Amino acid sequence: MTTVSEFVIERIREWGVRRVFGFPGDGIGEFDGALGKAERAGEGLEYIRPTHEEICAFMATAHAKFTGEVGVCIATSSPGGFHLINGLYDAKMDNQPVVAIVGQQGLDSLGTFNQQESNLERTFSDVAAYVQTIVSPAQAQAVVDTAFRTAITRLQPTVIILPHDVQGQKMVEPGAEMWHSRSSAVAPSTAIAPPEEQLRAAADIINAGERVTFLVGHGANGATAEVLEAAKLAGAGIITSLRGKQVVPSDVPFHTQQLGLLGSRASYLQMKDCDTLVLLGTNYPYGQFLPATGQARAVQIDLRPEQLGLRYPTEVSMWADVKTALAGLIPLLTRKDDLSWQEKVASDMAKWDDELTAQAEQVYDDGVNPRRVYQELNKRLPAGAVVTADAGTSADWYGQYIRLHDGMLGDLSGRLASMLAAMPYAEAAKFAYPDRTVVCTIGDGAFQMLGMNELITLKKYLSRWSDPTFIVLVLHNDDLTQVSWEMRTEDGNPVWSTSQDVESVDYAGWARLLGFNGITVTGDDDVAAAWDAAFAHRGVTLIDAHTSRNVPPLPPHITAEFAVNTAKALMKGDPEGLGAIKDSAVSLVTEGVERVKSAVRRDHDGDDVQ
Repeated sequence: MTTVSEFVIERIREWGVRRVFGFPGDGIGEFDGALGKAERAGEGLEYIRPTHEEICAFMATAHAKFTGEVGVCIATSSPGGFHLINGLYDAKMDNQPVVAIVGQQGLDSLGTFNQQESNLERTFSDVAAYVQTIVSPAQAQAVVDTAFRTAITRLQPTVIILPHDVQGQKMVEPGAEMWHSRSSAVAPSTAIAPPEEQLRAAADIINAGERVTFLVGHGANGATAEVLEAAKLAGAGIITSLRGKQVVPSDVPFHTQQLGLLGSRASYLQMKDCDTLVLLGTNYPYGQFLPATGQARAVQIDLRPEQLGLRYPTEVSMWADVKTALAGLIPLLTRKDDLSWQEKVASDMAKWDDELTAQAEQVYDDGVNPRRVYQELNKRLPAGAVVTADAGTSADWYGQYIRLHDGMLGDLSGRLASMLAAMPYAEAAKFAYPDRTVVCTIGDGAFQMLGMNELITLKKYLSRWSDPTFIVLVLHNDDLTQVSWEMRTEDGNPVWSTSQDVESVDYAGWARLLGFNGITVTGDDDVAAAWDAAFAHRGVTLIDAHTSRNVPPLPPHITAEFAVNTAKALMKGDPEGLGAIKDSAVSLVTEGVERVKSAVRRDHDGDDVQ
């Protein structure tokens, strides 16, 4: 006899899923029992159980990001299901296909205010593109297939609610009766091609441009070769969004990395001067860093139609897969002979690299320079490495210093900008690629939220990985640093220690308690050796880097508002006032000096410097 639960498990396998992230409970108990039965029979799913349901959802989202497959998470009724929501919003806002399977109390309890009986369809209705309760065995096939099909085509999370009594009911094959749907577990193609007239219109715009810039997002994953070919033909510079970092290798000289507060000055200058903007698989939301209205002609390609023409006025908006659209566009592009724009972009990036190097070499009184920590990490990343970051200042240093070469992967929570995602993202990457080195970079505030407990999960699963090298970098400065600087620069408020201070913990000691390699770094001169030791260790290493809380995550272009608000905050009695003033000044002076030195170098090289 096949039960509904057994059918759902087999159907999930038909959709190509081999790994799920779950946490058990009585509301999903019959389904959990079927998962155990399938595992014992050698026909089950790899069931990964971290320490919390929220992590299950983040890991499912990360699995989708790193593999391109559908991520699946499983939780019990009300309390467990509610815990999934933050991770599912991560999938929603970063356009990832995730299917959540959530338990529910028995059908007869619905609407009776029973224990753990709540309206889960209403609860998940905002986060999920499709949410449905399976109320009978004949309905199960259509619900499961629709959830997967919707997740894949709409790049959004979906939710299947499975009441406890339905889980154990005998499965029936849906027939041709009225109200029955007979569905298939066949994934639809998302390689959508635009019409020929749109391709020609886009090519005309790009061919006419003299200063073309490509802004490339995570939606261009898998289209690296096409992006580079199109850029070479158009003589274009390339900027990648933070989540698009892995799409374009860092050794492409006209790739200026990221844009905005944690981007490069070279990217800022590209946007300031370009006359043509090509948006490829990105929903970059920070309009203040995009060209002025009317400055550039624009083309956009995206699989999410509601995002077309949303961030910048476009002349051509293609609802299409980036790889497929570029394959049709490339034959229509005219190779530019004048590459002066592309060469300028590359030159600007080289100058920015000089500035970053100089800023990483500065020494601060209150701790290690976090820029130095990331610079030394970047020097040592092995082939195929995976790097994750949280949404605090680690995202700034990740954006500026981590350079992903071809074959490397990197990601973080993007539109949700969650501090919680770095550790579950790194774990999901390790399960997906057990032979690769994974590096999680995380602040101490985020580590205390969803990091410390996940070292236990690493201990549980370490033996499964062919290469057990897993490195956790904790930026230990006892402060919610990103928020502290946001208080200063955005609102002109001094740091409020009551909300910002993080209780100091011996993170390296906690790692050693679990049997891992724990390294404490308290001086800049110790950074390189710490990374060498971590990469040499076949196992888990935690680097507890005691970093300065006063190193400002400076934007590439200091606006008057940024400077005035910071000054206001410091004059209002910021507790780190003197240190913040001193360290900000050091960074700003370093930045200015590097630009003068670059000009002098150009003069010595024979360039005409006025």
